[in-house]
Amino acid sequence: MSDVIVLAMHGAPPTDFPPQEIGELFMLHMRLEHVAGPERAALEGRFAALDARVRAWPRTPQNDPFNAGSLDLAAHLERLTGLPVIVGFNEFCAPSLDEALDRAAATSADRVVVVTPMVTRGGEHSEIDIPAAIRRAGERHPQTAFVYAWPYGIGAVAHFLAGQVRLATTASLSTKTLE
Repeated sequence: MSDVIVLAMHGAPPTDFPPQEIGELFMLHMRLEHVAGPERAALEGRFAALDARVRAWPRTPQNDPFNAGSLDLAAHLERLTGLPVIVGFNEFCAPSLDEALDRAAATSADRVVVVTPMVTRGGEHSEIDIPAAIRRAGERHPQTAFVYAWPYGIGAVAHFLAGQVRLATTASLSTKTLE
């Protein structure tokens, strides 16, 4: 069985994107949660245009360190697993999660495993948006199995964080002994 990983990331606006347009995008996002009827259609059109513009904005490590970090994480994950990794973003960046899932299915993989660094329960992206994107992908690509490797065991997350604490405290102790 051939597997492909999709790394579902949040996304961030690039720092050099026009601030008034980011402000409008956020305002439209909030208004769309509370409006219906003909006004909604107009707002959705403008939101879609701004969303496409920000997602297509050229990215560099300088104007979007989150994007660069996401690609770096994907490269590390690919080396560790030996499986191809495709990055998809919930917001602000291309490719969208839907596009990444479609790319993964286009590889003729038997199974697409979706992971995210969003580790705790309660987040809208990890609990609502990512599962919805996976459902849509399953409808578009019924020949491909989509598996969401989430939620993570809270013990495993705590173990990882405890290891980070140990690294930080050991590093600060050795730094202090060198002074």
